[in-house]
Amino acid sequence: MELSPIPEQGRSYATFLMLRELTALQQPLTDPPHHDEMLFVIAHQVYELWFKEILHEVDAVVRKLDGGEALEATRILRRCCVIENLLVAQIDVLETMTTLDFLHFRDHLAPASGFDSSQFREVEYVSGLKNPKLLRSYAPDSPERARLEARLAAPTLGDAFYGLLRRRGFDLPQPEEGSGEEVLKAACRTRLRELARLYRQRDRHLELFLLAEGLIEYDELFMLWRLRHAQMAERFIGGRPGTGGSEGRSYLRSTADRPFFPDLWDVRDELCKSPEQAEQGH
Repeated sequence: MELSPIPEQGRSYATFLMLRELTALQQPLTDPPHHDEMLFVIAHQVYELWFKEILHEVDAVVRKLDGGEALEATRILRRCCVIENLLVAQIDVLETMTTLDFLHFRDHLAPASGFDSSQFREVEYVSGLKNPKLLRSYAPDSPERARLEARLAAPTLGDAFYGLLRRRGFDLPQPEEGSGEEVLKAACRTRLRELARLYRQRDRHLELFLLAEGLIEYDELFMLWRLRHAQMAERFIGGRPGTGGSEGRSYLRSTADRPFFPDLWDVRDELCKSPEQAEQGH
């Protein structure tokens, strides 16, 4: 929804932040309103605002990488990591509710579910987890579907990272779509070898090394947030299904180990090899 710009004359803190509109957006569904429903609504609205900011920042990181600005990309990526720490910490606030507090208003949420957050899916897509099946949750003519389809077709954060490495002289093959299993395995081995070279020669490629470590921190914190979210859900509802019909605890736990940058995790195995093993390709 497009809003009219705020005229400079008469502008104030409240009008600049549109506080009247913002603080009118918390509408409890229980009647009479349950005390903790306000906390639940505000916390999840804040999550959506932070998702919006993460998308804003990650898009900037991709642009900086495409322009060869590795240090500036790393600086912005650091901001994303700080925001992710806030996402994790906010669970502590939600966990001040008890199970019975949550159950007082939980049924009013159905069939809505955090599973339907299109911005959360956008974060996944731009970060590298592209699952086209998730588009089914959004109406074909909806703006949410259109944004997700655009993200699905666009390069990811990982694509931008590897593109920069190629321009800096690293041998990172790009197998064509539909390539056979052996071709894909060979390309993976080459990527891991080149990433290991980046790490072993970090003094020579310090900007790129810091960028790689920034990416893995971004990845780690997002997985930590998923895990804490799964634990919170289990604390509130045990093994019951989610409000949107998902499997609840088992589904959330299954998402906690889906890295955005698997090669940056697998390269640790490569780095632990002896020089003889590395030379032999084991």
